[in-house]
Amino acid sequence: MQSVLFLCHRLPWPPSKGDKIRSYHVLQRLAERYRVYLGTFVDDPADWRHLAPVEALCAEMCIRPLPPWRAGWRALAALTRGEALTVGVYRDRVMRHWVERLLAEHKLELALCYSSGVAPFVMRHTQLRRVMDFVDVDSDKWHQYAQQARGGVKRMLYRREARRLAEFERTIATQFDASVFVSEAEAAFFRHLVPESAGRVHGIPNGVDAGYWDPQRACSSPYRPGERVVVFVGAMDYSANVDAVRWFAQEVWPRIAARRQDARFYIVGSRPTAAVRALGQLAGITVTGRVEDVRPYLAHAHAVAAPLRIARGIQNKVLEALAMEKVLLATPAAYAGVADFAGRQGCIDESPEVMAAEALRWLDAPQAVRVPAARAEVLSRHDWVRSLDTYENVLCNAQSGAASVETVGTAGLEACP
Repeated sequence: MQSVLFLCHRLPWPPSKGDKIRSYHVLQRLAERYRVYLGTFVDDPADWRHLAPVEALCAEMCIRPLPPWRAGWRALAALTRGEALTVGVYRDRVMRHWVERLLAEHKLELALCYSSGVAPFVMRHTQLRRVMDFVDVDSDKWHQYAQQARGGVKRMLYRREARRLAEFERTIATQFDASVFVSEAEAAFFRHLVPESAGRVHGIPNGVDAGYWDPQRACSSPYRPGERVVVFVGAMDYSANVDAVRWFAQEVWPRIAARRQDARFYIVGSRPTAAVRALGQLAGITVTGRVEDVRPYLAHAHAVAAPLRIARGIQNKVLEALAMEKVLLATPAAYAGVADFAGRQGCIDESPEVMAAEALRWLDAPQAVRVPAARAEVLSRHDWVRSLDTYENVLCNAQSGAASVETVGTAGLEACP
């Protein structure tokens, strides 16, 4: 059995938010076929209780705490050094020493980096096959943040980060053996930005756990009797989600609430910021904070909102809503990376008027409507087994001049450890 160094910017367990869903499934697949050495960070104190299941999959781990104050100081130091803040946040002496010792003591041939911030730990180790899972083109996400920013200083910092991070992403792509993104659309976008590395860039979509996101599973409604609900589900300390619910609450919700007194907008997700908590003071809006299980909130809602204005790649919240057979109210940015299909219900529009009108259409229905075509479509296109098989092909064939993932096919699996 060969070994792999898996460097991840956040503990890949449990699959409770977007980036962790992908890293969780990748770690499980790696553990089936490799001896895994995991280096990662914990930025949420609640995650420390999940170390045991991760340790069971790994030969050795280096887990480093990354509280907000430390991330802030490191970002400030990166600013003074002229490097991307994303890189500076993960500049960790203990992690660096662990990686150096590991590579000196063990004959590792493969390193998988998940998120660009951890790439510096193996930049100088050219003897390794190195694969970078960018997930999204984060530099463009910072560009989007800059466009939405209020205030000149914040806008300037975001533009700087977009520029510096784009430079670093290009460096990684030209030096590493393969770069992976969460969708073919995202990969194509990056190939346009870094054409010299286009042949080593792959789009591998996320999957959906069909058994977990099962609309037939019986569950009690978390809503009060008579409420007609639009729900948003997501980590509520994530800037893009915060921007999304604030826009929906300010631009879309008043148009809905004016027509239906029984309408409610539920914002469901952990660690809501002060700006999000303030929305709970508005008429008809409830901010739940963390809940044990979001599925009942999805199952019993009349519609699911995904009004993101800042987004890249594939939104897991969109895939999960579709798997739960829900009516979806999405912006084009939120739906990017997901192919449209016949039978979808809801809207894909950035107009507050259109989104409100579509929401009212489904709130007027006698009961929450199920959309079986949505589940069938998303499960046919977003299967974890198929995606992870492709992912493994990339890992096995990541070397200069190797065949592309499209031409490797299942034969590549036979050559894997």
